[in-house]
Amino acid sequence: MKNNFIKFIKAVGTGSKHNHDLTQLDMEEVMCMMLNSEVYPEQISAFLLGWRLKPETSEEFIGAINAFDKFIIKKEIKNSIELGYPYDGKRNNPYLFPLIAKILENHNLNIVITGDKLQPAKEGITVKDISDNLELPSNLHYFDRSEIFKQMSNLTDIRNKLGIRTGLNSIERLINPAYSEYAFIGVFHKPFMEKYVKMFAHRYKKLVIIKGNEGTSEIFSKCQYWIAQNGKITEYKVDPIDFGINYIKSWDRISIAESLENLNNPSDELLKIAKLNAALILFITDKVKSIEHGYYMLSSS
Repeated sequence: MKNNFIKFIKAVGTGSKHNHDLTQLDMEEVMCMMLNSEVYPEQISAFLLGWRLKPETSEEFIGAINAFDKFIIKKEIKNSIELGYPYDGKRNNPYLFPLIAKILENHNLNIVITGDKLQPAKEGITVKDISDNLELPSNLHYFDRSEIFKQMSNLTDIRNKLGIRTGLNSIERLINPAYSEYAFIGVFHKPFMEKYVKMFAHRYKKLVIIKGNEGTSEIFSKCQYWIAQNGKITEYKVDPIDFGINYIKSWDRISIAESLENLNNPSDELLKIAKLNAALILFITDKVKSIEHGYYMLSSS
């Protein structure tokens, strides 16, 4: 069985003249073999590196995501939106999801997040770091990947020894463990937005992609976001200044203790930023007509 995997390594790792893209079904097989530990760790590393350099295609990404569905233990949470955070963490600013959930606790809306041990390569603070050390609001549902998708979690050691970003970083962030209708994911670069749409839009009623802080779905400053629904993509812009918010982003590395302190005792401006993010989520989930409506409603309550 392990020797059968060599053909896939050759497909992505024999150079530009001989590399070729895998079909969706091929990639589904590749991912199942890796998740089932049917191949050597060295072969997994070789494939992930070659796949990254080839580079990956949307069809391959979709095949890998389809394989995920065969392993993930899911639990339905109604009226929920999934926030897809990077597994390599945040370095410079606190997470907002605990504050956002608390603000929305009385709005019949559940927030779903998934976390795990740190993956390459940013070396930031993880969702797991925060969720394990903070009392979470009742409407914030944290899924630990080591429990619901242990096969992917088991690749952590291999990935950390490899030490670089791979295609897994792109596809692992939205796994929909709660059958959420809505999903929200951040992107570093606009060109990748269309790949996310191809990968994830068909899996949700509405997918939102935002050029957010440190690749997350969180707004800290002026940014673009896109809503993908019914085969259409609509672009929007949002600027905290338009809402009278003057939060100054940090460019210095933050510790776990500092991040937790910011969440336990948020400044007025951090609370305003959290309310703006909560207003965007209300807009995305069709609970208000606009971000402006949502923000002023939350600010006056």
